[in-house]
Amino acid sequence: QVQLVESGGGLVQAGGSLRLSCAASGRTFSSYAMGWFRQAPGKEREIVAAISNSGGSTYYADPVKGRFTISRDNAKNTVYLQMNSLNPEDTAVYYCARRSFTFYGTRPYDYDYWGQGTQVTGSS
Repeated sequence: QVQLVESGGGLVQAGGSLRLSCAASGRTFSSYAMGWFRQAPGKEREIVAAISNSGGSTYYADPVKGRFTISRDNAKNTVYLQMNSLNPEDTAVYYCARRSFTFYGTRPYDYDYWGQGTQVTGSS
């Protein structure tokens, strides 16, 4: 059974930064693509960023391009999301997810395993 545990969320003033981490259980972390999604109250879950199994390919949603960076450390079974220049529109619960393929997808149904989520709140 795969377990994903997010950490690093919190309250940050506009323009501030946070780094989210997602630690995965299991010995095959390096075989699978990972993604970060977010869901704000009353809205659908949406892709934020994704990364291929090797880390060689990445994807960013338009609202976060140039501000967020996804990365992974396969030796530590961990994927990260560095978030800079945060604003109130970034407020949401952030989830990491694992896809059972080497290359990422951009839809929630592309992913098979999900973490419990971590709250990120950007204050004005």
